[in-house]
Amino acid sequence: MKVALLTMFNGLDSTYSLVNVVAEQLRMMLDARLEPTLLVSEHCPLDNVDGVFQDKRIKWQKVVNSINGKQIHWKDYSQPDGKVHSTFFDEANVIAEDLVAKLADVDVCIMHDIHYQGWHLVHNVAIRMAQEKLPRTKFIAFTHSAPANRPLDPKWPFSARYTEMPNTIYVYPTQSGLAALAKQYNVPEGRCRVVNNSLDLLSFTSNELHALTNEVDLQSPDILIIYPGRLTTGKRFDKVAMLGGAIKKACEKSVKVIFCDFPSSDISSKDYKSFIRAQGSSFGLKLEDMFFTSDIKEFKNGFPRKSVLELFSLSNLFICPSYSESFGLTILEAASKGNFLVLNERVPALEELGKNLNSYFLKWDARNFGFDTHETYHPSEQAYLSEHGQIIVNKMQENPVIQAKTLARQRYSPKWIWENQLEPLISFY
Repeated sequence: MKVALLTMFNGLDSTYSLVNVVAEQLRMMLDARLEPTLLVSEHCPLDNVDGVFQDKRIKWQKVVNSINGKQIHWKDYSQPDGKVHSTFFDEANVIAEDLVAKLADVDVCIMHDIHYQGWHLVHNVAIRMAQEKLPRTKFIAFTHSAPANRPLDPKWPFSARYTEMPNTIYVYPTQSGLAALAKQYNVPEGRCRVVNNSLDLLSFTSNELHALTNEVDLQSPDILIIYPGRLTTGKRFDKVAMLGGAIKKACEKSVKVIFCDFPSSDISSKDYKSFIRAQGSSFGLKLEDMFFTSDIKEFKNGFPRKSVLELFSLSNLFICPSYSESFGLTILEAASKGNFLVLNERVPALEELGKNLNSYFLKWDARNFGFDTHETYHPSEQAYLSEHGQIIVNKMQENPVIQAKTLARQRYSPKWIWENQLEPLISFY
């Protein structure tokens, strides 16, 4: 399937919000192994593009923006009636002929604000003229601003902003605007769809985090747990995996645990990893639910701290069952990024810090001042973790900040928008 995005951009400055919307749609398509065509204005500079626009798989097409050797200057025809300038239809004809040539082999053309913006009226008319010679091409018309009130008796060519185009689906970023969108273009609401704007949090992260995302899905999990530390039994990595498994099993949530580990001299990393995976699996996790950053060759000796902080901005649950701590700086880092905190109540430093941070406490074995504590669970540790896992999930769901953070990562990610909204719309055609 060949998909084109008709934008008529004169530049690709990311301060223009529509540029970001198009960039994320391009990224979605490239991730789905489509090779989209991007149509921009003849005068759009392409020598200093950045981000996804640098991808060699994008086919660039520049739409003519001159007539008789002179540049076409767009005029804003947002008013519902009046007169257009004397060369308007000559310009529309030239643009239409060029669009026919550039869309000849395209199956679906996605237009961004072409039917909506007053200064695109000439392109609006041109694409309608071109469509008559493109019978197999389907169109999707995005409107990115509040729909305009439809006048009672719009006259051509101003009526192009208020009239449906055949073989076209109209799209708005929220459900709340569909009725108004349908009224503007005088189409049934059944011809209108919602495609939310997406937030690609990963596009703002470091190369190190991008390397990690090539190995593991960080956007989809309901519960994302990040646990950094030296891979020693004292840090109780196995307890993190066990609680993660208990949460998954008891609450039917998708859980991903990322261990940002580095080797310790007191135990074989290979042996301890095997034990952690076995414990996590026995409590409810699948092997693919657990990942050690040290398994990536370039991070075998540790994952950069700045990238751990980036991970905390994505995660929503931090668990620290450590046997002994003098303070727990990692807890502050996790808290500063809006994670729900679960700490070992038996460690004095964690109890003190946790109370200040309104943390949730569990009881694990611990080293106190001058003595060690040992916990027993009735009827079992699995029952104990299952009971508290449900409480933890309930508290996370009741916390509006954590819930909003989780939804922003999951529900409004490019992956979700593509799979649930944009790809089905393209495939429908």
